[in-house]
Amino acid sequence: MNQKEKRIIFVAIAFALFFGVSSTANAMHIMEGYLPPKYCIIWGAICVPFLVAGYLSIKRKLSHSRKSITILAMAGAFVFVLSSLKIPSVTGSCSHMTGTGLGAILFGPLAVSILGLIVLLFQSILLAHGGLTTLGANTFSMAIAGPFVSYAIYKLCKNLKVNKYVGIFLAASLGDLLTYCVTSIQLAVAYPSVSGGVGASVAKFLAVFAPTQIPLAIIEGILTVVIIMGLETYAKSELTDLGFLNGGEN
Repeated sequence: MNQKEKRIIFVAIAFALFFGVSSTANAMHIMEGYLPPKYCIIWGAICVPFLVAGYLSIKRKLSHSRKSITILAMAGAFVFVLSSLKIPSVTGSCSHMTGTGLGAILFGPLAVSILGLIVLLFQSILLAHGGLTTLGANTFSMAIAGPFVSYAIYKLCKNLKVNKYVGIFLAASLGDLLTYCVTSIQLAVAYPSVSGGVGASVAKFLAVFAPTQIPLAIIEGILTVVIIMGLETYAKSELTDLGFLNGGEN
């Protein structure tokens, strides 16, 4: 990373600290208007440095290999399709897969922050799924927190010599589940329980999501493994350029 890019990221972090930390706070897609304005601003501000770094990451990867843009577009489409399929829950809510693990494994978590933001923006405008006011909170949970966990788990499994496909499955599945954990925390902080506070509220929201989300996370892990196996067959040169097949870093 050159000095200019470091300065840009530094400014973005400063922006996030100023707007995201200055106010103290006493489903997967959080719907429009559900969060109080201050939390909308805080989560949006926190996302800024990740999005700036994500843009620079994508720019750097595409300058290295223009062929990778096809895989990048496919990863974005995968996120859009999976996260648009809302599955009714027995608890009266609904859940859906995220699809972000695939992009995190292939391109790294920073690049997925941009893909996730684009997907969430289109979903909020075209599908009334999520919302513009809650875009920051939804971006952080689905496009930042989840992908970072997926990437970390994939790298950990790789370093521990775990079977590659098992590592991919765990990365995609646990990244999906972590997204819902973060969403639960976001909702709990905004709406703490009268009896029990934030902790009790987190437990309540997790209990709402868990019955549907756990099997969905398993399905997402399997789908991610199948897609990567297909890419290894039909897009071997692109994966090699990304460093996925030759042991390089994302």
